[in-house]
Amino acid sequence: MHQPVHHYLDPFLDKIETRDRLTADEKAALRALPQKLVRTAARSRIVEEGEKPTHACMVLEGIVYRSKIASSGRRQIISFHVPGDMVDLHTVLFKVADHTIETVRNAAIVMVPHKAILETAEEVPALARAFWYDTLLDASIQREALLNIGRRDARSRTAHLFCELAVRLKRVGLVTNGSFELPITQTDIADALGVTPIHTNRVLAQFRKQGLITATGKSVTIHDWRALVAIGDFDATYLHLEGPSDLHL
Repeated sequence: MHQPVHHYLDPFLDKIETRDRLTADEKAALRALPQKLVRTAARSRIVEEGEKPTHACMVLEGIVYRSKIASSGRRQIISFHVPGDMVDLHTVLFKVADHTIETVRNAAIVMVPHKAILETAEEVPALARAFWYDTLLDASIQREALLNIGRRDARSRTAHLFCELAVRLKRVGLVTNGSFELPITQTDIADALGVTPIHTNRVLAQFRKQGLITATGKSVTIHDWRALVAIGDFDATYLHLEGPSDLHL
């Protein structure tokens, strides 16, 4: 009896095809990569800083984040990742993980062996280009995050983060009428933006009072997209999306 074939990497394939059309053979090569589906509980560590990973991971369901811990024990969230994101393609060429990858709530993660990714990249140039592009996009997002933390105030940082996540989730069809699931805590937001949870609470309360957004800890609704964009000094160019950056949520 034949085992069913699972194309768990299709969200990543869809992401590639928003910018670059693949042939049927190239799509088949991506889908032929060994894929292991792992369902995790909340706050599960997928990769631990200092370990030697053998697989790269793609988010199928849920939200994951990358983080580092200072010697003081304080956490810095480096980035959030949404369904369709290949979180750590760079580990294919790095021997040791230099940060931790953790889930926020329950999640589904697709694990792909480094060896298979390298072999496919060598055999299929279009996929090598797609993998390379993804790591470059990741670097672009990191540059914007550095600017956000280093040169914007807490109010602008918060608005910018919500704008970015809204655009990225909209791209994968997870935004409806300005609303989307975002199961992150105020502590998560604070650790991503370099502020205290108390300050985050104040900013979100102000946004709610001004009718900009409603954030419940499980979901977010943006009521005034243009105002939030202005406050966050948000320009989606760094996300390298197709089409105009002025997205109406």
